[in-house]
Amino acid sequence: MAARSPLSVVFLLHIALEIPLAIQGVWSPTSLPFVQLNNTTIVIVKLYSALVFAICGVALLCFSLPEFLPGKRALAIGLCIYHTICSTILYNAPRFIPTTFGSLLEAYKVTPENVWGTLHGLVGLSMVFWWQGTVHYAQMVRGGPPQ
Repeated sequence: MAARSPLSVVFLLHIALEIPLAIQGVWSPTSLPFVQLNNTTIVIVKLYSALVFAICGVALLCFSLPEFLPGKRALAIGLCIYHTICSTILYNAPRFIPTTFGSLLEAYKVTPENVWGTLHGLVGLSMVFWWQGTVHYAQMVRGGPPQ
């Protein structure tokens, strides 16, 4: 049974959003455009980046797996929770990226933090769409009727 869905591209979307920070955070955290990096935050950024880098590897490996596998489904739920929490944190964060998209967009609260938060929210929501769009694969394998 080749239970594959084009919705699995959401795992690649996760990688596309996270890998730039993961790579730069591991190898050159001081070049990240963040305010007030000190030794403690540099170590935390490196540790976080290592974790994100590893999860990107897991997402890449899970991308091609069948949709009904419990591990792939568990990763999707974990990524949904992660991206939802990241979105909330970034929306509520004080300005820490000293870049602007211009005064007009700033007036509408379009800041790098809010854009990044929106992208996390969209990936989290996409994980929900993947889950709902592939639940019938898991039901078929369990022997239950698709709903």
